[in-house]
Amino acid sequence: MKTKLENMIKEYVENYPKNKDTKSKWREPLISYADADDKEFYTLKEIVSPTHALPKDFLQEATTVVTYFIPFDESIVKSNINDKYSSKEWALAYIETNKLIFELNTFVMNELKKIGYKSNVIPATHNFNEKKLISDWSHRHVAVIAGLGTFGLNNMIITEKGCCGRVGSFVTDIKINPTSKIKGENCLYKSMNICKKCVDRCVNDALKIESFNRYKCYEMCLDNDRYHSHLGLMDICGKCLVDLPCSTKNPINR
Repeated sequence: MKTKLENMIKEYVENYPKNKDTKSKWREPLISYADADDKEFYTLKEIVSPTHALPKDFLQEATTVVTYFIPFDESIVKSNINDKYSSKEWALAYIETNKLIFELNTFVMNELKKIGYKSNVIPATHNFNEKKLISDWSHRHVAVIAGLGTFGLNNMIITEKGCCGRVGSFVTDIKINPTSKIKGENCLYKSMNICKKCVDRCVNDALKIESFNRYKCYEMCLDNDRYHSHLGLMDICGKCLVDLPCSTKNPINR
């Protein structure tokens, strides 16, 4: 069943640009799994928020949490390197990938239902407290528990295909063995105390080595939303993700 599920996800992403006539393109997604009863999910109520959900809050019969990373095509990554504001390509990729994740999760749910399994639909974003700017289901933290990647200094997930892309997740009652958790760090700074390039690339002075001001970060995201208002909702920036050793690959060789 694991192979069937992975093929379902990969084929949907591969065919999405043609089926939906999107401007954006993506590389093949990475997929990882966590046990829905993993005790680390309880720690997210301390690390992220006391209101952070548990897998069985979405599906009582949940046995597995499925997480996946959809990497942007490298042309999208390169487009966002210059200037203060996000590129049009990056803005569209954000909008179209959020839609892709929602539609992918819906597709998987309906396909699994046909063969007697259950899953749920969790949107890619905009499920957060707008005052605290904290999510009640952090796809990134869940992805770390599932062994999909580790957090970089820029607070993004660094996977084997880098950090430029979007993370999605859902829970299911299919029993799949958990992916091995990553030992060590994928971030050059956290691993070897070198790089820190993401800090230098922050355009609104929100990211520091020792701290992160989520309000200043979101301020810039809203500036981008206004700048690209004709495209749709895209409260994102992405400058601290591009032109880095970890943008499109894991910089740590193990």
